[in-house]
Amino acid sequence: MPSMPILKKPMGKERMLKMDDKRNRVCPVSMAGSLDNKLRLWLQDPKRILQPYVKEGMIVLDLGCGPGFFSVALAEMVGESGRVIAADMQEGMLQKLRDKIQGTKIEDRITLHKCEGDRINVTEHVDFALAFYMVHEVPDQIPFFKELISILKPTGQFLIVEPKLFHVSKKAFGNTVNNAKIAGFKTAGGPKVLFSRSVILQSANGCTAQP
Repeated sequence: MPSMPILKKPMGKERMLKMDDKRNRVCPVSMAGSLDNKLRLWLQDPKRILQPYVKEGMIVLDLGCGPGFFSVALAEMVGESGRVIAADMQEGMLQKLRDKIQGTKIEDRITLHKCEGDRINVTEHVDFALAFYMVHEVPDQIPFFKELISILKPTGQFLIVEPKLFHVSKKAFGNTVNNAKIAGFKTAGGPKVLFSRSVILQSANGCTAQP
């Protein structure tokens, strides 16, 4: 699946909870069609999954947005007064989304953002962030989570959804959640998503942290 860039190698306790490097692969642009199709819409309807968390007027960050399967739905959900930051490390994925929304009513609601190096590099605070099927591709997760806390508003939420079948075991997902807690998050439930594991994260102290 589309993903964020590989982050710097952590030290000490952070290194102990690093994900297995075998799973740290980015979905190529050539497979974009498998990420955005009618079958997936039927199985994983973005509006059904995100409706409890995304409201009109919000600023939302779609991490590893790929060709925009969730970005488009998010833009419709936040309305004219909201905005979606669609972030990906692959220019080819962003171009596919750019072509999809060109000339549509949601074009002005979506800001395309290319991540650089080991940082997300989003400079404004957001109400909600989504990482759908991409966190398992980040081997050094704690710096990634720390940067996310610095991007979220104090009451913001971060939804992680990971693929259950053949990708992320219960143990590996537990490691991801532990990494998030080390970085300063707390858990707050999560939606049921077909073939997936999910968790909602919030800042443990209710304020943004420095990455």
